[in-house]
Amino acid sequence: MRLKRVQPYSSSGYTRRRDGERFRYRDADGKPVDADERRRVIELAIPPAWNKVWISDRANAHILAVGVDAAGRRQYIYHPEWRRVRDGEKFERARRLAESLPGARTGVTRALRGDELTRDRVLAAAFRLLDTVAIRAGGESYLAENGTHGLTTLLGRHVSISGSTVQLRFPAKSGVAAEVEVVDDDLARCLGEARRSPRTRLLAWKDGSKRVPITTIDLNAYVRERTLGDFTAKDFRTLHGTITAARSLAKQGLASTERERSACIRRAVQAVADELGNTPTVARTSYIDPEVFDRYAAGELIDLSISPDSGILALLGRPGSHGAPAGAA
Repeated sequence: MRLKRVQPYSSSGYTRRRDGERFRYRDADGKPVDADERRRVIELAIPPAWNKVWISDRANAHILAVGVDAAGRRQYIYHPEWRRVRDGEKFERARRLAESLPGARTGVTRALRGDELTRDRVLAAAFRLLDTVAIRAGGESYLAENGTHGLTTLLGRHVSISGSTVQLRFPAKSGVAAEVEVVDDDLARCLGEARRSPRTRLLAWKDGSKRVPITTIDLNAYVRERTLGDFTAKDFRTLHGTITAARSLAKQGLASTERERSACIRRAVQAVADELGNTPTVARTSYIDPEVFDRYAAGELIDLSISPDSGILALLGRPGSHGAPAGAA
């Protein structure tokens, strides 16, 4: 099926209005949709709590429905084929990131070992944290609206340092109490110098007498600069999720029955959810390349004796091995 790009609320579509226990769907002229269209719309399973709902009148639209959830966030229902294509691109990007990291890490380490609290050095510390524990980037809007923190909005009180051990504890997205630990001499020294007081931003560089906190824009630009690729902080989470799942399966070993295999996969998904601070459903659908499970079913495991990045590339193949996606018209 060739998909059609649409613009929610601007392209032609249907509205939804509650009528007692049911919903009524009407076209742009206010006329009720016919029985076939009503059946198609109901099968989209648009959450009842959504309001300001727009539904495409095209079954092949790349966006099938849009609404605003109870928290005031716009949510989308995409065509399954569009999701398949985009997911393929996302996991392909994660492989390219894995391929770029050895070279990127060399420059990051050099920057981390500097003597001054420069912009480059502080961003190198942020990169190292992304690379080792894949913390969400965070942002001012999440902090203002929900009081939750990410990498760019960490405060001095969220870090404790003992020798080369760095511990981070902070309220993360969805109310998760995030807690991570990294053993890294260079990182510990940099963060120890960067930390000023419990209530000030941890990741901020010195500009004369001022301290300038990093932003998500700064972080993503630095990721692109170091990797020489069009990557963002979120790609690290996809790569980490995929690697964590593959390594969990390898540690459990191959299963002899379908039931045992399903149990091993559930444990691998839970390991990813625990590491990334997501639900198992989100971890599986958004952060684990499904090819990991296909290889496991075929009796193939990641090599635990080599670096995780090399191992995942050896298991899944170099970038380009995913099927080429077909775009929307």
